[in-house]
Amino acid sequence: MLTTTSCNNSTSGDSAPAVESNQALDAIYTRTSVRQYDASRAIAKDTVDMILRAAMSAPTAVNRQPWAFVVIDKREILDSLAEGLPYAKMLKHAPLAIIPCGDLDKALEGDGQAFWIQDVSAATENMLIAANALGVGAVWTAVYPDESRIDAVRKVLGMPATIMPLAVVPMGYPAGEHHPKDKWKPENIHYNGW
Repeated sequence: MLTTTSCNNSTSGDSAPAVESNQALDAIYTRTSVRQYDASRAIAKDTVDMILRAAMSAPTAVNRQPWAFVVIDKREILDSLAEGLPYAKMLKHAPLAIIPCGDLDKALEGDGQAFWIQDVSAATENMLIAANALGVGAVWTAVYPDESRIDAVRKVLGMPATIMPLAVVPMGYPAGEHHPKDKWKPENIHYNGW
C-alpha cells in the first residue's frame, strides 16, 4: 500500500513532500480505477451507505446539493447498462454500480445551472475515495455530456428529463492486483501567476 511517506514520481525522480502517514491522504493517493471484481462478494448495504454519505459530504455551489444517486444491484439492470455504454462493459462483472446524477430541479437557475456538474463531480470523487478506503474497487465511467450515453442510462432507468446522469461508477471488491498511478508532476504547478 502506498503511504503518504512514499509518494515518489517515477517519471521525474522528484518526490512529493514527506509527511506522516494519514488515512485520508492514503485513501486519496492509493485510489485507482478498478475494472475487475470478485463476483462472489457482494457489497453490504452499510458499506454502500458510507460511500454515499461521503458523496453527500462534498461541497456544492450555494449548498444546493443538486444531486441524486441511483444504486443498481440487480444483475439484469447492470447487464443492460453494460450493453448501452461502450466504456462500461465491466458492469457485466460488477456486483453494484452507483449513478451520480444532477437534479436540475435543485440546481441554480440561469447561468449558474451548470454548477451542478462541478457539484456532482466532487461527490463522485468523494465516492471513489471512500470506496478505496473501505477496500472496494470502483471506476468512473463518463456519461455526461455524451447524448447517446445519457439517453442509454435514462432509457434503462426510466429517468425524468430533470435528472442528468453524470457517470456510472461500477463497484466491487477487486480481483487481481491493481496499482495506483503516481501522477505527482511539479511542472504542472504555478505560483502567483502563469
